Amino acid sequence: MATASKIKLDALQRPEFYVEGISKEAAETASALLQENHEKHHIFFNQSGFHNHIVHHLLTLFALNATPAELQKAYDENASYQRPPAPLDRAIVEDMHQPDKYKKYLGKEKYYHDFLVFFKQEMDNKGWQAVLNEYVFKGDARADDMLVRMFAGFLHPIIHLGFGVEFEQPAIIAEALAQACAHDTWMAPLFQASEQAARERATEGKPQKSVVELLHEIRADEKLRTAPRWGDGNKIRDGILTRAPDEMVKYASQYTVSEAQLEEKTAEMIHAAILFTATAQRPPKRVQFDFFYMHSANSSIFFRAFQRQPWLSRASKTRLLEWKVRADLAMYASRGAPALLLAELTDYVPRQDSGWAGVFERVKRLPDDGHASKLVRAVAHAEMVCGEGMGKGGLLIEGDMWRVLGHMVVDSVEVGEPHWVRGCGFEEAWREVPEREQEREPPERL
Repeated sequence: MATASKIKLDALQRPEFYVEGISKEAAETASALLQENHEKHHIFFNQSGFHNHIVHHLLTLFALNATPAELQKAYDENASYQRPPAPLDRAIVEDMHQPDKYKKYLGKEKYYHDFLVFFKQEMDNKGWQAVLNEYVFKGDARADDMLVRMFAGFLHPIIHLGFGVEFEQPAIIAEALAQACAHDTWMAPLFQASEQAARERATEGKPQKSVVELLHEIRADEKLRTAPRWGDGNKIRDGILTRAPDEMVKYASQYTVSEAQLEEKTAEMIHAAILFTATAQRPPKRVQFDFFYMHSANSSIFFRAFQRQPWLSRASKTRLLEWKVRADLAMYASRGAPALLLAELTDYVPRQDSGWAGVFERVKRLPDDGHASKLVRAVAHAEMVCGEGMGKGGLLIEGDMWRVLGHMVVDSVEVGEPHWVRGCGFEEAWREVPEREQEREPPERL
């Protein structure tokens, strides 16, 4: 049984998206490797706050039916550069149990290990569901502070939490909470101001807008589109929220969700996150995906996992979804709100055309830190969700386009460095990306 200290996967688990046939041996191997990572490695692999992605990578490969050997290889490739956790200070852990002292340790990476032990103790005493409701979803000052931190670090804490909830692993949930505590809260004004403006819009009876409509409006807003600059250290904080905060809130607050719309709006969010990640291309440069947009897409899968939790109120689920979309809109604006070129997807010719099984096999073999495999699984999951007829209205990706998009992801990484662009709305981001080959002949039909 999985506990706050013990990672235990089961071959019979049914995560949000998985490939049939997961073996007992794969579950045992993944569990052992995740346990080793949990005990031996910090959540950041360097002092600059670069995230340890081993949990994300192994759980994604496990869901895609990786063999024990493939799981071991993925772990070995990424364990070599990790660092150990800082020494535990039990006096600090005791302090954290006192709310007035708990706050003084927030936002400091050096206390990650202490927070990890603290949350494990809380889960042992209360259960992981109660801990999440108390520390993240309660709606008081402490929980709202934590919810902001969940969306920091380009969504890494909420992604980590999503994996923990999806695979029902309290130890990974504890990692996510401790990771969030090590992040900052500079996005708080966006979420707070957007909620206030959304309440005012509701009292005025103004209509809702879809995510795709808001993406187009953001691109058309010259002040917001040009607020981020290539030289900004953080293009959301230093660009969007410094030079055009009111404009960002104006658009972010126009996205709202009622409890009755939760399932449909979740599908809409998933589609939109995949859409702007996939179609923000710059021909004639070869197809590449933006590293930051990718996190919006990769995190999308977990909002169905959150939605399925009976212990989480529908009010909390709708609020969480609203925050996700508002974060996505800010992410889109922060890279210069590039044009979304649907023809880049509809006209794409895969390099090695196959069904999804072939895509999964290729991404499992790929030397990766988890980003590519997560994106492939997120796209396959989006096809499943949007194919259920949910989120109707404004869905531009449909039918076989999802499978083709899976090929685009693997093709774009297999061709070599750079694997990703960072800031796709800026010309500078594409300078090292080669131009695409001359248009290939369509594959021979058998």
